[in-house]
Amino acid sequence: MPIVVKLDDLLHDRRMTLTELAARIGITLANLSILKTGKARAMRFSTLEAICDVLGCQPGDLLEFQTDSRVSKRSRTT
Repeated sequence: MPIVVKLDDLLHDRRMTLTELAARIGITLANLSILKTGKARAMRFSTLEAICDVLGCQPGDLLEFQTDSRVSKRSRTT
């Protein structure tokens, strides 16, 4: 998936643990871990809002769109 979650970087920059963030936003550690590892297939806007509020960031600081060069090359040849 070309959407990358940069939660690990934000937590490191703010010297906060995943456990602390989970407690502050009211989400289970397991669900937050799924998000952090990039295994989540969706995220509620309320969760995104809570993360941005606690970390003092914008959604674009948390999520990044990365193109896959292999997909781009395949698209051009078909």
